[in-house]
Amino acid sequence: MDDNPEPSAGDRLTISLTETGGVTVVAAHGEVDRDSAPVLLRALTARNSSACRTVLNLSGITFMDSSGINVLIVAHRSAESSGGWLRLAAPGPSLARLIQIVGLDEVIPCRPTVQDALRD
Repeated sequence: MDDNPEPSAGDRLTISLTETGGVTVVAAHGEVDRDSAPVLLRALTARNSSACRTVLNLSGITFMDSSGINVLIVAHRSAESSGGWLRLAAPGPSLARLIQIVGLDEVIPCRPTVQDALRD
């Protein structure tokens, strides 16, 4: 019997959604990896209207691997195809560096705060 089972994706990543001025703000907390990436993708691609405008608050992300980067690209393309957009906001120093290294900030706008992302 295993007293310490492997945590599920839901245990490692939590998502909350709020609406601000017609923009969905998705706040993610925890780790984004191969197991939890689908949870983030579902949150980012849920459609409340024909033009999805989303800000992803990254301040609570403690780890992201290539699965998470792929989710961000897919969500960005999905938002653009529906006439909307995706913006990234408030990544911590390690995640900001990863976003810069892979060139994601050249494709998806990345702002230092959620408020900055909402203003653009």
